[in-house]
Amino acid sequence: MGWLPESASTYASDIDLGFWVITVIVGIAFVVVEAALVLFLVRYRARPGRRAAYIHGNTTAEVIWTAVPAITVVAIGVWSAGLWSEIKGRDNFPADAVHLAIEAKQFEWNVTYPGPDGQLGTEDDFTRRNALEIPVNRPVVVDLTAEDVLHSFFVPAFRIKQDAVPGMTIPVWFEATKTGEFELACAELCGNSHYSMKGRVRVHTAEDYEEWVRSQSSPEAGQ
Repeated sequence: MGWLPESASTYASDIDLGFWVITVIVGIAFVVVEAALVLFLVRYRARPGRRAAYIHGNTTAEVIWTAVPAITVVAIGVWSAGLWSEIKGRDNFPADAVHLAIEAKQFEWNVTYPGPDGQLGTEDDFTRRNALEIPVNRPVVVDLTAEDVLHSFFVPAFRIKQDAVPGMTIPVWFEATKTGEFELACAELCGNSHYSMKGRVRVHTAEDYEEWVRSQSSPEAGQ
């Protein structure tokens, strides 16, 4: 939508809607405040023979400009709570998801895949550097960890961003809706080569993904 990155996940459009709603509200508030500022500058400007008047405020005005932003913020919070729960709520992670593990380190992403048995944490697992390969139209759950410092897993097209914290395993999920190749970046300053911490997300059809997993599971398969 407009100048936002391409939308390629199930909840990207809902996040975009929230972004635009907040942008419009903030835009209206900005115009109203700036218009009032200009009006007051003109109306109450210094004039010859006009003495300054000292007032102690207006209770009604103070209540209005406090209550309106407070109600607006609470309304946005209530409206977005369902989406936040869908994305971040541990009880809402899809049960039929592809399960992967990603370890962030300076300055790379190491992605561990389940082998042909489909189970993560078994002997046929394999790891690829800076390459996140996933199927389209199927949820993916990633166990996110960090080896050294704080990193941030960020796929703009999926509208997903999650910090990777040393000493913690943080699950995150998403579901791609388009095949193709997308950017994986670190969105947290993590050292002098932070700018180079990039990877690719390649979204396959279900059949192509299964074929890719089989081809990568052999001992001689490289990155």
